[in-house]
Order: sequence, then structure tokens, then C-alpha cells
Amino acid sequence: MSEAQAWTLGDARAIVTGGSSGIGLATVAELRRHGARVAVLDLVAPDDPDLYAVRVDVADDASVRAGVAEAVAHLGGLEVLVNNAGIGAVGTVEDNGDDEWRRVFEVNVLGIVRVTRAALPALRVRRGSIVNTSSVAATVGLVQRAVYSASKGAVLALTRAMVADYLREGIRVNCVNPGTAETPWVERLLQRAADPVAERAALVARQPHGRLVRAEEVASAIVALASPASGSTTGAAVEVDGGLSRLRLPPS
Repeated sequence: MSEAQAWTLGDARAIVTGGSSGIGLATVAELRRHGARVAVLDLVAPDDPDLYAVRVDVADDASVRAGVAEAVAHLGGLEVLVNNAGIGAVGTVEDNGDDEWRRVFEVNVLGIVRVTRAALPALRVRRGSIVNTSSVAATVGLVQRAVYSASKGAVLALTRAMVADYLREGIRVNCVNPGTAETPWVERLLQRAADPVAERAALVARQPHGRLVRAEEVASAIVALASPASGSTTGAAVEVDGGLSRLRLPPS
């Protein structure tokens, strides 16, 4: 193993976008548990004052370039990039206008492009690892999720294109496909529903394992993919969805 490859999670420097809440915050905690030093890039500062955070809007290239540069300088390098920042949207193709489609793609797809582009020079130094957050919506048709599904399908395709471009530079790229998870975004979605209790029951019912996915479960998969211990895993889309994308169980 060359010096450029010789790193472990215990001495890794990591950036997590959207790291102030939900899956991102759980990923920060899991990385730190393994000994990594982490910088959070988010529009909103995390509640934990011990976390190093930079305010970044992934929909703005200047903000991304400045934020990544600041984070890399603070960490002294970069081995792991977790592109987790994302937003949701509800509706069919008829329900959302062009502005909403652009808004979702600006964050969910172009946000990954911008952050990765800015981070690649630092990642090349020690042949780092990238993990993108996609969704089960990339591979399974879900009702009222047209724009969100399209954006996450693009993340899945983008992940594999990035592998083709950067694997021979020693940079691995993978993604996770969470099912419906217990996150602040899902809670806000439920609060807007006409019957939040019934809506939650419907979300739980479509999960074959009978509950929503925990953010910590997704974080565990992200960190495992990021680790150099997974050195032969690249281009993978790891499903953390309680079997939603693979199983067809009879009604309970």
C-alpha cells in the first residue's frame, strides 16, 4: 500500500454536507465514534457547539468553494466526503412547476456536483472516498414523489459515472439508498398531512420490516462504505430500506 493510500477511519478527515440534522448528523456522530475528525457543511448550524461547522449553501457554487476550502484548511486535509445535503418534494409531474423541479435538482444533484468538484483536489492527495445519499425512490416507484424520485435517480447514475471517472485515481464512490427514515424532513411532511397519524401508519406499512428506518442505521452503512476497509467496494448502491426495494411480503 502506498503512502497516499495509508489512512484509516481513525485518522481520517471528513466533510459531511447536511450534517446538522437527520442522517447527516447521525453520520457525523458515527464518523467521530470511529475517531475521524469531521467538518459539517450546512445552511443551519448544528445544535452541538463542539461540532466544527461552516455555513454553506450547496445551491451556490461560490458558497461551496469557500466552505470546502475553509473546512479542508481547518482539518488539514480530506479523506472522506459524504454528500448528504438534500431536500424533499411531494407531488406528481402535474403538481410541481418548473421552478420546483429546478430547486430540487439544484440541491440534490448539482449540490453533489459542486461539493465534489471543490473537494476533489484534497481527496486526490490521499485517495479518498466519497459516499452520496440517494434513496429507495431512485429504484422504486413511489406515489407523489415525481421530482424527488427523479433527482435521486440522477444521484444514483451520477455516483456510477463518478466511479468511472475517478476509480483509476484511487478514489472510490458509493451511495446509500435509504427507505423512509425517521428524520426532521419526514416529520415536517407528516405535520403537513391532513391526518398525520394515518400518514405515518401508511409510511410504516409500506416498510416490510414494519417500522421506519433509523438515521443511525443509514449512518452505519455510510461509514462502512467510506472506510478503507471497504477498499474493493465502489459503484455500490447499498439499500438501507427494511427490504422495501427487494421484498414483496403478503399483508400482515
